[in-house]
Amino acid sequence: MPIIWLPVLIVTSLVTFSLAKGHLYRKRLLANRRPFIECEKCQKPLNMVNELADPNSIPFAIRGHKYPAKSHNVKVKELLLRKNPKLSAETTALFIAGEEIEGNKYCDTDKPFRQNRYFYYLSGVDIPGSSLLFDFKKDRLLLFLPDVEWDDVIWSGLPIGRQQAAKQFEVDDVLYSSEVEKALCNYEDYTIFTTDFDNVHKESIKRRLTPRHPDLFYSLDEARKTKDWYEIEVLKKAAEITDKCHLAVMSALPIELNEVHIQAEFTYHAIRQGARSMGYDPICCSGPACGTLHYIKNSEDLAGKASVLIDCGAEWKNYTSDVTRCFPLTGKFTREHRQIYEAVRDMQAQVMKKIRPGVKWEDLHLLSHRVLIKHLLKLGIFRRQFSEEEIFQRRASCAFYPHGLGHLMGLDVHDVAGRPQPQDSDPYFKYLRIRRPLEENMIVTNEPGCYFNEFLIAEFLNKVPEREEVVDKEVLKNYMYIGGVRIEDDILVTKHGSENLTKITSDPDEIEKIVSGGLAKNRSEFHVVV
Repeated sequence: MPIIWLPVLIVTSLVTFSLAKGHLYRKRLLANRRPFIECEKCQKPLNMVNELADPNSIPFAIRGHKYPAKSHNVKVKELLLRKNPKLSAETTALFIAGEEIEGNKYCDTDKPFRQNRYFYYLSGVDIPGSSLLFDFKKDRLLLFLPDVEWDDVIWSGLPIGRQQAAKQFEVDDVLYSSEVEKALCNYEDYTIFTTDFDNVHKESIKRRLTPRHPDLFYSLDEARKTKDWYEIEVLKKAAEITDKCHLAVMSALPIELNEVHIQAEFTYHAIRQGARSMGYDPICCSGPACGTLHYIKNSEDLAGKASVLIDCGAEWKNYTSDVTRCFPLTGKFTREHRQIYEAVRDMQAQVMKKIRPGVKWEDLHLLSHRVLIKHLLKLGIFRRQFSEEEIFQRRASCAFYPHGLGHLMGLDVHDVAGRPQPQDSDPYFKYLRIRRPLEENMIVTNEPGCYFNEFLIAEFLNKVPEREEVVDKEVLKNYMYIGGVRIEDDILVTKHGSENLTKITSDPDEIEKIVSGGLAKNRSEFHVVV
């Protein structure tokens, strides 16, 4: 080989070696940054690094399908006519005005837009200022878009037009809001129900409508009680997004120094997946604050705490999820934290076995209390001289588990049609949000808990001597630092049982691995600027 080629050969070899080394380094870096978990409960690994999230991704099952607004209207119609036999489909219609953009006081900015859930259920339309009219006789659905205001076009661009809306939504015709009054002239002898006049501004239109009729609200709520196939697919997507957000939070403790960092991590990953809003205000608490059921501060430092409780649910296409997970800040549960965690997990598991159509929710709720009593007796928090039945009859477990087992879920996180009875004086049932048997295609949360909250203990125990005497307060002191544990999954009631839509693990061993894996990383491995 001529000597003149040696420098070229050397340079080429060095470049090849450097590229190979760089490629190997990147592979190792990605491998180290890849938080995932494989478990029996998970259908597949939850891996957030192999593929970047597509915020516009649509589940395969609903691609090419419109939101089933027509069938929802027909469902409400049938329920209303059954509820009120005096009505006739020949002379009945339904008109609902959706939400409008509302400005903040004393400034020129607006509040976040949230569509009227009844309107969305009957239209699938998330456009501010829209309204609908459904003719019971013809099963004909009209959508009214807001009139085009050219001042708005200057700032916000052209809105969706009639032809595009007709293609996008399951409606029979699309008109503009200025045509509502004219359209109603075709229904002179009709009873036209509406929910309210909040966004109906013309008196001439109001005079044609019947607002706030209890039979209408009954029918709307009963229609939303069970979900159709399309809604179930949307809820599964919301659950999938939420799973990955919870995994992200557990995996990122090196950059989570405050409760608000937990909220930020969850919200960031939700938005990246296309969920721009939450179904409710995130609950991100640590240490003793985990004993506050709907904690809203989200502002305390994590240093010196043993536990985190995060109750967050991403919302996708207006349908929400609702999932709670607890994890140890050190990557290892303390003895007491693990004991309470296992108790709550057993409560949830025993209930899960019983979920099926026809089962009374009250019975499942009481079952969860009995399981908790058994565990607290074993731990010595309840004095062993008292029997399980005696403690149960005294309602002593309500001091540690004051809320209901769960609730219906869908367009609202606490969805309609649960028939709660807050006037019930029995502490077992006062806060129970479902007071009816389960039905196929209901979506419910299964979320038992155990809390060590000084206020709750004082309220339920100290004021009632027969409850107070069953608790060993010296043993109880050892558990107060935990604050509380809640495990919450989203459950579809199926024909013969149930399906858990929540895939993020609740196994304590697997949670320890996830948290420890995150703690082993350097902060520089996370995408964070501040």
